[in-house]
Amino acid sequence: MSTPVAPVGEAAPGRRADLARLSLNTATTRHLTLPEAVAAAAAAGLSSIGVWRDRVQEVGADVAAKVVADHGLRVSSLCRGGFLTAADDDTARAALDDNRLAVREAATLGTHELVMVVGGLPAASRPGGPALPYPAGAPAADGPDDPARDVVATRRRVADRIAELAPYAAEHGVRLVLEPLHPMFAADRAVISTLGQALDLAAPFDPAVVGVVVDTYHVWWDPDLQAQIARAGAEGRLAGYQVCDWVLPLAAEPLSSRGHVGDGYVDFATITRWVRDAGYTGDVEVEIFHEDVWAAPAAQTLATLAERHVRHVLPHLGGPSVA
Repeated sequence: MSTPVAPVGEAAPGRRADLARLSLNTATTRHLTLPEAVAAAAAAGLSSIGVWRDRVQEVGADVAAKVVADHGLRVSSLCRGGFLTAADDDTARAALDDNRLAVREAATLGTHELVMVVGGLPAASRPGGPALPYPAGAPAADGPDDPARDVVATRRRVADRIAELAPYAAEHGVRLVLEPLHPMFAADRAVISTLGQALDLAAPFDPAVVGVVVDTYHVWWDPDLQAQIARAGAEGRLAGYQVCDWVLPLAAEPLSSRGHVGDGYVDFATITRWVRDAGYTGDVEVEIFHEDVWAAPAAQTLATLAERHVRHVLPHLGGPSVA
């Protein structure tokens, strides 16, 4: 018999009340299939899960939605759409089509939030790969030597393509949730590096259609973070909160350098209070990319997620602070 899905902020029947807002992002248990990750989350007492599209597509969106619902979990978000920066028409058209598919997948899963990693420079050969060579010939007299390295023009393309996707997302009841990534990923994964940039990009659109997510790994360093989180809350655009830690040394692939909450340098108490005071009442996803975490038994990983959430995040998620 299925467990009823609880509203956001509440625990499903029989699940841990202190973990009511803790969500397992499936990137954290990369070695598990979707049914395995869902079962592990439910067994650990969680009431929600954040799902990556690769796991959804292994079984199909309809089956994925049933698997999640049968375990009484709500879907906190779908990861990810985006990669909207291509300069050539064919690649851009394919990216838009894939994002429309992602919107439909999110709607099928019953989540309002589709996380968007907007994409890096066209000069990137692939995420994490070397730069493509400069084109042959004389450099441009009044522009960049290589348009594929023009970050300003690349950001303009992102804005134009978000504008193309927004009506489609609205039709399906899905919000495009822009995720700023740490500047070290600007070349190959996201030319949007700060929460302020993401909010500027979202500004022309209804907050119910384009929002932002705060991912501690990517934004903990930003000196303007408090003001921008408050701005996101005031604008009604704070659509997600993802947590993991900044650990050193960085791996050879920096993307896989995230750690468990409490293992690194991030001030979770302060950032969580900023998110709380901005009015965020949604789920808190743990999204970790790290070889050691992936190699650990799922039950151990879920137990660590729970313990760290209760110790480092939960105490700061309560009602608004009193000035």
